[in-house]
Amino acid sequence: MSQQSELQQPVVAVLGLGAMGHAFAANLIKKGFTTRVWNRTTSRGDDLVSAGATRGTTPRETVEGADVVITMLSDGKTSLEVYQGDNGLLAGLKQGGIIAQMGTLGVEATESLIALIKAQRPDVVFFDAPVSGTKAPAEQAQIVVLASGDREAGAAVETVFAAISKATKWLGEAGRASRMKLVVNAWLIAMMEGIAETTQLAEELGFTTDDLWSVLEGGPLAAPYIKGKMEMFKSGDYTPQMQLTWALKDINLALEAGSKLELPVMKRISETWQGAVGAGYGDQDLAVVYRYLGDKQS
Repeated sequence: MSQQSELQQPVVAVLGLGAMGHAFAANLIKKGFTTRVWNRTTSRGDDLVSAGATRGTTPRETVEGADVVITMLSDGKTSLEVYQGDNGLLAGLKQGGIIAQMGTLGVEATESLIALIKAQRPDVVFFDAPVSGTKAPAEQAQIVVLASGDREAGAAVETVFAAISKATKWLGEAGRASRMKLVVNAWLIAMMEGIAETTQLAEELGFTTDDLWSVLEGGPLAAPYIKGKMEMFKSGDYTPQMQLTWALKDINLALEAGSKLELPVMKRISETWQGAVGAGYGDQDLAVVYRYLGDKQS
């Protein structure tokens, strides 16, 4: 792998321009990185191109000449499709290039990607690096990267992570970060269902959302994440920071990874949220489970 000088920023390609990937690319451009972008729906990159990014027509073309490639794709199946084939990422990436897979794909899909790269491109340095955080923190470069892989072999990735996040937590060999990501998201989802149900109970017993928060505020139960979701309950504006559909995907990936465990609460949340997605709430923020629970009562 070519060594980056201390003054030279790596050329970065971002494949997948959903809410998170788009935010990563925008931050890289703002911080002066030569940035290449690709998305199946090409219009998602129009503003990035206007800001200075170069758009590729295929994953292969997009990563040619890149030192570091970020993939932020919806699931394992899509990721494998983008990595493989004549027009795929692996066909275009330079010798000794670096890949940072940053989506939430689950354990099995991540292991499949690691095996694919070892078989087809053993020269490549692969980082399994999903993130903790949603759309607004990503846009402000305030997410946390959960990174795993050979940190010394792919040192150039660290300047990229620094440009798109507030911190990087290193967790060992590639694959371990995806496992931790499932744990973190399971906790986030449990908090979300908990505050939705708790607020319903508060209202049933004669208290407002503000009453509940005023009692929590300043104490150990007053998570800032929860306050933001309670604001959504009040306003009725569920513009997605994390779509309910993707949250349901994540809890199901966690259940799959923990299949030997009982996990009764997580199983029940999955059932409830599947009902909410089936009722048409899937494109809204996961906080919309509060509205779904209320609508079921009425």
